[in-house]
Amino acid sequence: MISVKDKNQERLVRHKRVRTKVSGTSERPRLCVYRSLSQIYAQIIDDVKGVTLVSASTLDPEVKKLIEGKSKTEQAQIVGETIAKRAIKKKVKEVVFDRGGYIYIGRVQALADSARAAGLKF
Repeated sequence: MISVKDKNQERLVRHKRVRTKVSGTSERPRLCVYRSLSQIYAQIIDDVKGVTLVSASTLDPEVKKLIEGKSKTEQAQIVGETIAKRAIKKKVKEVVFDRGGYIYIGRVQALADSARAAGLKF
């Protein structure tokens, strides 16, 4: 009998493998991305202290106004810009990018590119 692969389980395995090598520090925290079918979330995390410094998602009231009628990729770009602006406000300029086990294409790439364009370095 042929078994069906659980794509999310495979993603979690990839994410664990990446997380053994990538961790955020106070000088260079981790920009973590999570995407669901309809939303995208981003957090900047200091793994040494175990604290989320900044977060943004498509569910934020500030972002929700901007994303009405936009495609998912455009929504990810807006979330990337928002997280970069909030991070710069908190004096975080350099981050380590954690794609969360997702392939670097589409919404994940759009979020990363717009965060870079807004001033974050990674």
